Amino acid sequence: MQYSHRNKWFLLIGIIPILVLANLFFGSVTIPLTEIIEVFQGDSSNLAWEMILFESRLPRVFAAILCGSAISISGFQMQVLFRNALAGPYILGISSGASLGVSLLVLTGGWLFGGMFVIDDWSIALASTLGAMLILLLVFATSIRVKDIMTVLIVGIMLGALTTAIIGVLQYSSSSDQLKSFVIWTLGSLDGINYNELFILSIAVIIGLVLALSQLKPLNLLLMGEAYSKSMGINLVKSRLLIILSAGILAGSVTAFCGPIGFIGIVVPHLCRVWFQTSNARILIPAIVLLGINIMLLSDCIAHLPFSDLVLPLNSITAILGIPIIFWMVLGRKNISSNL
Repeated sequence: MQYSHRNKWFLLIGIIPILVLANLFFGSVTIPLTEIIEVFQGDSSNLAWEMILFESRLPRVFAAILCGSAISISGFQMQVLFRNALAGPYILGISSGASLGVSLLVLTGGWLFGGMFVIDDWSIALASTLGAMLILLLVFATSIRVKDIMTVLIVGIMLGALTTAIIGVLQYSSSSDQLKSFVIWTLGSLDGINYNELFILSIAVIIGLVLALSQLKPLNLLLMGEAYSKSMGINLVKSRLLIILSAGILAGSVTAFCGPIGFIGIVVPHLCRVWFQTSNARILIPAIVLLGINIMLLSDCIAHLPFSDLVLPLNSITAILGIPIIFWMVLGRKNISSNL
């Protein structure tokens, strides 16, 4: 069935409230829809359900919205920057770099930085963002010297493996409590995020998205090649640095509070390109934000296994949803860069 662009926008926007309600409704305790309405109207007398909704499920919904939009736009910017549809925070080692920043701060108790940082929400977000940007800059520097895209992807994977190895050493020397909390964090989860963390995450995501929107013209022109971009008056160094800064802030802030979320950053931009049949960033960025929110809300709902007490790792769900699409990208399309 063929949809006009208008219908596609209505579909992307219309599904979000349904998924939000599903996330509020399902969980270890199923709260009836009428009770959810009463809680938000202030008419409910059930304090337990009120606490579950306001202290657990509502923050989780907000986190999914921020996380889905941020990680998807970060992946889109990397794909444009490296001109490859397989580029993304997880594949290029950006998430691993963010994890390294967090592990250096948390698993060492801050002593590695000479006690400069107090371990709190702000310092964790900063450490994660710096770690993500460091790896992204290294991969980008490689892409300038080495023009082969597959070589750049391999370098990103190797950097990710290197950071994982360093994290392993830190884990080996950390206490059991630190190790347990860090391992759980690496599995990815939106649970336990509080309103203070949401406030910091919101600031980071807004800054990252504003930077991304400020680079709409360069993002479109970079697809036409460096020479054409220069002829159109684009300052390539400035534009690339701003794109790297935006992608690093978005991927780093999400990783800091939600763990390294895989595959969303690769899959969502590609699906939007195929569905909307365009590479225009002015159309793709809002579409990617909306689809990223939908997929993250769906993934978190599945992770909480409706009508069950079990909670699955979020990374496992995003992998199950994303890997088949990546296989389709690689095997079903001879040139996956053709849509960039």
